[in-house]
Amino acid sequence: MDTSLITAMAAIGAGVAAGFAAIGAGIGNGLVISRTIEGIARQPEAKGTLMGTMFLGIGLVEILPILSFIVALLLMFTK
Repeated sequence: MDTSLITAMAAIGAGVAAGFAAIGAGIGNGLVISRTIEGIARQPEAKGTLMGTMFLGIGLVEILPILSFIVALLLMFTK
């Protein structure tokens, strides 16, 4: 195969992977934050615990786009 075709296919794959990862992370963060707000509305005294758990959950959700970005860079720059 021509190397320019392989490079183009890698760029498209990297873009699609990063895009889907960003969409998934956005949805995941929205769900985590909305459920935390619901929990705080039901039990305001548990705000500290819920906020700490929320930040841990957001951190775990954000691993996906970071790893996807690393894979996208590997697709782009390894031959």
